[in-house]
Amino acid sequence: MRISSRAEKIEPFYVMEVAKAASKLARDVAHTDRPMVFLNIGEPDFTAAPLVQEAANRAIHAGHTQYTQATGLEPLRERISEWYATRFGVQVPARRIVITAGASAALHLACMALINPGDEFLMPDPSYPCNRHFVSAAEGQAVLLPTSAQDRFQLNADQVREAWGPKTRGVLLASPSNPTGSSIHPDELRKIHQVVQSRGGITLVDEIYLGLSFDAQYGQSALALDDSVISINSFSKYFNMTGWRLGWMVVPDALVDVIERLAQNLFICPSTIAQHAALACFEAESLALYEQRRAEFKARRDYFLPALQSLGLQVPVMPDGAFYAWADCSQACQKLGIKDSWDFALEIMQRAHVAITPGRDFGTAQTAQFVRFSTASSLPQLQTAVERLRAVLL
Repeated sequence: MRISSRAEKIEPFYVMEVAKAASKLARDVAHTDRPMVFLNIGEPDFTAAPLVQEAANRAIHAGHTQYTQATGLEPLRERISEWYATRFGVQVPARRIVITAGASAALHLACMALINPGDEFLMPDPSYPCNRHFVSAAEGQAVLLPTSAQDRFQLNADQVREAWGPKTRGVLLASPSNPTGSSIHPDELRKIHQVVQSRGGITLVDEIYLGLSFDAQYGQSALALDDSVISINSFSKYFNMTGWRLGWMVVPDALVDVIERLAQNLFICPSTIAQHAALACFEAESLALYEQRRAEFKARRDYFLPALQSLGLQVPVMPDGAFYAWADCSQACQKLGIKDSWDFALEIMQRAHVAITPGRDFGTAQTAQFVRFSTASSLPQLQTAVERLRAVLL
């Protein structure tokens, strides 16, 4: 069978390959005194809020399960609009909000709407691998620009200016970022956007972890810049609805009809049950619960990062959001006599029964010396992981 060149360009998602290996080992050690601790997948251990679960049940029992319009339920778009105003102080009219089948669908729609074959999008290295693959799937080219701890592993305006070429269409950023948990300073983001605007380009920002910002300095939406910014968001992370596959995007008015037309053909509509359930995310009781959970994620970070540092796993940039630690394992690799972060992740999996993610997925800029830890697991799980790592590394 002949496979398309488009599909051939998409690399494996190594995070999931490691997860499969970890799951296999986990079955073997499940009944031992050291069951697997999973710190490799970026998925909250919290489930959907009680009111959300109740709303889903009501929707099913009431028969509210048929197609919605491709852009999503109007009441849900209005609730999201209100959340932007109250949480971030940004006025985003509901007409510019499109509900999608997860943030992945939003990114797919944005790329399909904006990218012509050969168009280039500038992205930081390291960054979430699927983002560059969405660009590739639309027959564009992701141009990864190496970043450093000095810039919080994010692009800066000078880089964007220097890298911009005749084929450049725009920038695809993430703030906070996966795998680093670091955000772009609002002043630098404004400068980047000005460079992009001056060249007639597109500023596309993945903000799916924005609700999980721990620092008010960084916890601001790129939508505050102007109405031309395109923002991608999701109910998965802050709202703890990963498997519900529900997200949204905010686009300029001129793009709404285009996105709707594509969504009608590619997805028909997002999950109707998930949309009805998500209305309950914005009830006061639910929002209070999400804020409690955000505080718990911060407490986990505040415990885990110093613990990593004490083990010789340096985290060059304190994550200001999300639930990740981007740790330099080169010192540990040298001590263990192994080559890189891929081997380190496999070694830790076998010897400590702790699953982590090697940097290989996230780019090529020093990623062979970094691993990503997810702190989305409970504090007792993190404490267990630290004790096991200590036994191997010290």
